Amino acid sequence: MHIIDAHFHLWDLQENYYPWLNDGDRSSVVPNYSSLRRNYLISDFLRDATGMELLAAVHIQAEHDPRDHVRETRWLQGVADMPGACGFPQAIVANVDLAAHDAREVLEGHMAYRNMRGLRQALHRRLGEPLPYDPLLDPVWQRNFHLLRDFDLSFDLQFFPEQGEGVVDLVRAHPDVQFILTHVGMPYMQEAERHALWRRNMIALSSMPNIAVKISGFGMFDSAWTSESIRPLMDFVLERFQPERCLLASNYPVEGIVKPYHEIWAAYARCFADLSQNEQAALFRENARRLYRLKGVDES
Repeated sequence: MHIIDAHFHLWDLQENYYPWLNDGDRSSVVPNYSSLRRNYLISDFLRDATGMELLAAVHIQAEHDPRDHVRETRWLQGVADMPGACGFPQAIVANVDLAAHDAREVLEGHMAYRNMRGLRQALHRRLGEPLPYDPLLDPVWQRNFHLLRDFDLSFDLQFFPEQGEGVVDLVRAHPDVQFILTHVGMPYMQEAERHALWRRNMIALSSMPNIAVKISGFGMFDSAWTSESIRPLMDFVLERFQPERCLLASNYPVEGIVKPYHEIWAAYARCFADLSQNEQAALFRENARRLYRLKGVDES
């Protein structure tokens, strides 16, 4: 089956600076991530995807140096333009601090690169940090959010379940921005109270037409996940959002801590085998093509 991977990462630890990878042990939403502290280049990604009918992939910012967000986008565009990269990544979702005084200028810097498509600024706190800063409570951040509309950018949402009320208000306040909820909204499958809160958030968000759900990231919450273990979760998500508002992604190489690339997609194929061909096409490629505006990608 032809696929478009809606969420993956690259990093070069010599060329660029990623505090969570370069600086030793730091708190992270990713458990046991020490094996990730090595370069993961486009050649590694294409090797991991060997044999897959991979049409395109969307690079999601990898928490690059916060002092120079544009450097990551510039590097990624250079990667995509290399002859051996086969055009990967075909779309770039960058980072910017929307609370910063120079947020517009940083966005203008990102927009100089043709594969730029959207933003992801993680809204959750860093694990272990006291008195967490919440962008949703920052009036400057809220005012600057209109910049996404000005630059015609989507927004990849990543937050903890307890922030759900503020996130629902954000999505409702910006009906002209396309939101894409990463990692199924971070369901915390092993924590009953937070999982119940996640369900309430998903019900509230599903009522708004300008949000889609990215199905990915299960390894962060269940290192032994299978197509069978996630099926109840997926039944709920598909019921609320329908296949036309869901898309699939690998979250590689982060998910590689628990599963090889091929096994992730094989698990998805088993999980969604009962859907119609059109519904499977929507999940595996067409929704990503539409939401990330991958106009030049074909199946030849």
